[in-house]
Amino acid sequence: MTTTSTPTRGQIQRTLAQRIQALYRDQLGHQPSKVTCQLSDSNLTIILENSITQPEQLLAQTGRIELAEQVRADLDEAIQPQLKTVIEDILNVQVVELLSDATLETGRTGIIALLTDTPNIRNSPLASKTKKKTTDKSDSDTSGE
Repeated sequence: MTTTSTPTRGQIQRTLAQRIQALYRDQLGHQPSKVTCQLSDSNLTIILENSITQPEQLLAQTGRIELAEQVRADLDEAIQPQLKTVIEDILNVQVVELLSDATLETGRTGIIALLTDTPNIRNSPLASKTKKKTTDKSDSDTSGE
């Protein structure tokens, strides 16, 4: 079957999350506890939980907040080319820009990848049925008036 060769949105999001988590572990020696990816047309949103490294935490705890924030910004900048490559390899589309921000207090990092095109994904049968049911319901609601 040719449909199985094109992954679903869920499969792509899981693959991205696993590869991004591995990238952070391999490059920074610190693995985020959770990586969530949400693909929406030509945008990819990534949330990293517990993304702040031990040295950054130590700096923040000892009152060196500005230095901790600078270290985080430098690490984000250093890892962006590799992150961009991972995203492009999995989605088979180019990344136009990566926007990211981290919060030391919560330990979260948010990343938005702006893509040149919408990646080629297969709709899961469940998503198609849900969409159809919603459409049918609204059609029947308006036809009864």
